Amino acid sequence: MDAQGLLVVIGGPTASGKTHVAATVAKHFGTEVISGDSRQFYRAMRIGTARPTDVELLGVKHHFLGHLELEQTWSAGEFARQAEPVLQELLKVHGIAVLVGGSGLYIDALTNGLDPMPRADHAVRERLQHRFQQHGLQDLLKELDRLDPAISGIIDRQNPHRVIRALEVCIASGRPYSAQRIGPRQREDLRIVRIALDLPREELYARIDARVDRMIADGLEEEARSLLPYRDLNALRTVGYRELFEHFDGKTSLAEAVDLIKQHTRNYAKRQLTWLRREKTWRFLHPERASPHQIHDLAS
Repeated sequence: MDAQGLLVVIGGPTASGKTHVAATVAKHFGTEVISGDSRQFYRAMRIGTARPTDVELLGVKHHFLGHLELEQTWSAGEFARQAEPVLQELLKVHGIAVLVGGSGLYIDALTNGLDPMPRADHAVRERLQHRFQQHGLQDLLKELDRLDPAISGIIDRQNPHRVIRALEVCIASGRPYSAQRIGPRQREDLRIVRIALDLPREELYARIDARVDRMIADGLEEEARSLLPYRDLNALRTVGYRELFEHFDGKTSLAEAVDLIKQHTRNYAKRQLTWLRREKTWRFLHPERASPHQIHDLAS
């Protein structure tokens, strides 16, 4: 296969097996992996984000895993700016690179570029952040449902940062956020093969439940407790930690918190699939079929 300028993108919902497929493909082709999972950027959030172990990485070098501190924030644009020179170096040396992750906006930022959006309106953002502190996320979601139901249906509804940014764009520009997205644009400077891992719902949900149980067994409760002083940081306003913080507050039992983590993770997986299916260039495959041989055929 002439692999010059080939980027293999492995996407899919959480717990679908993206890490194993990406590492297997990269090892087969003798290249490295760029991780585009925004939750796994944070060094301190190892268990709760299911950051892969050295064994799971199969000896393949992965970029952008556990490289940020909790206080740091990375936008999709910042990820793309930092990942682009890594991508170019991998293509120069190996002719092929692998990009993996479940954060659709970050994957799109590197493969398609970002849509032009209004500049940040700090006054509007401050009002929305105050509203969030006073009335909670559900109040903001109701407003987003009203102003932009299209984006409300696919945004991460558990992530206040993204909800606030979408509302900020709607209010500052007077137009829906979704109407200002140009949509997918294929890069012309390299070939891209997009593989989305797809499983029957029952199988995916069983994997999610098993993963959460493993996280608890591996010490997620202790990890979350150690991060409790940082709970207001955006990095920790995410599934797995938020539910345990409420347990520590006495609002739920541990068993109830674990059940909520499983439910919210299933909800997150649904949104990931919705994001993937909006673009027709993805090839949906069961993880067992997403082999280097299959990718070789798709790239030829």
